[in-house]
Amino acid sequence: MPSSEIPLNWNRLVRLTHRWLSIVFTLTVIANFVARAQTGGAEPSPWITYSPLPPLAVMLLTGLYLFALPYIAKQRSNEP
Repeated sequence: MPSSEIPLNWNRLVRLTHRWLSIVFTLTVIANFVARAQTGGAEPSPWITYSPLPPLAVMLLTGLYLFALPYIAKQRSNEP
């Protein structure tokens, strides 16, 4: 009986995660500027101020992975 599982492609999953997190990050930064504009220069709530940090942290990890992919692939192709 053939397996009906879909093979997991890590590279595609990481790229997709990175793209969606970049959209989330951009929206949180925009929300941060809007909140600062509405408070008249006063400091907005800490949850608004720090909301861009979690997506940025995950984007750092996925970005480093995506950056290293060509080098890893080149190294693997040169191995005997």
